[in-house]
Amino acid sequence: MDRPSSSSRSADRIGVTVRESKDGHVAEVTVQGPPTTRHRVRVSPAERERFGGGDVGALVKRSFEFLLAREANTSILREFDLATIERYFPEYAREIRRS
Repeated sequence: MDRPSSSSRSADRIGVTVRESKDGHVAEVTVQGPPTTRHRVRVSPAERERFGGGDVGALVKRSFEFLLAREANTSILREFDLATIERYFPEYAREIRRS
């Protein structure tokens, strides 16, 4: 059974590349495995502000640290809007603003 990794170990496993899009930003995320997974995360200006503002790449990386503390990388959706995390984990907004 896949186990979530600890937050300190998960940070080293996450690579994030961000580009601007017409609706905000798109982050391409690679989580080193085994197995290695790739994800696309859309971040609107409203989501960026709601979840703490600042650097989009850092926000997405913290978001993946949050996710990896709760589930295996193979369980994370391959493509999603950042706010989708909150539908699965209601505590996300509160915790991500604190990190």
